Amino acid sequence: MTPGALFDWDGVVIDSSSQHEKSWELLAQEEGRELPADHFKRGFGMKNEVIIPGILGWTEDADEIRRLSLRKEALYREIIREEGIEALPGVRELLATLRDNGAPCSVASSTHRENIETVFDVLGIREYFSAVITSEDVSHGKPDPEVFEKSAAALGRAPEQCVVFEDAHVGIDAGLGAGAKVIAVATTHPLESLGEADLAVESLESVDWGVISSLFSQSV
Repeated sequence: MTPGALFDWDGVVIDSSSQHEKSWELLAQEEGRELPADHFKRGFGMKNEVIIPGILGWTEDADEIRRLSLRKEALYREIIREEGIEALPGVRELLATLRDNGAPCSVASSTHRENIETVFDVLGIREYFSAVITSEDVSHGKPDPEVFEKSAAALGRAPEQCVVFEDAHVGIDAGLGAGAKVIAVATTHPLESLGEADLAVESLESVDWGVISSLFSQSV
């Protein structure tokens, strides 16, 4: 069976860190609130529901946290629509290679679904993905393997029949925990720190069908 491909989103398909940081700044302006100088670094990779009370210290009220979180993501989408965004190097070529070899693809991310749909529209890459599994679809975030297990199932594959593309250590752990092969890309962390993955690369430009196939032939 042709392997399935499970893609983390931010740091793998796109790098939207600057757009996310800008959306927090716009939200703070709207709300008349202050942002701690190191808030973005401290909150990187965390859910808004953790950032707003724990990193920003804005409120502990659940309804207010939800309101602020939804507004922040709406501002992020406005920035993406107005300013655009580019796929990371090698992404389009890899998606085309996977399609040409009959390998189905799924997004497997803690990113909000509406954010992913917005980027799909901007980049025009929706056609490459047979499934999209997001934070709305899982009960446990990474490093729990649930998002990759559900993504594999959505493609009609066992996790062991899939390759995961990740940039974060918790994502690598989640992919390996699911039993998948993991290719780590050095977008967020230095290449030398990604050794726990089956393969670590500087960018997806160096990943072709032969590289993917070799991961599975090694385990036969």
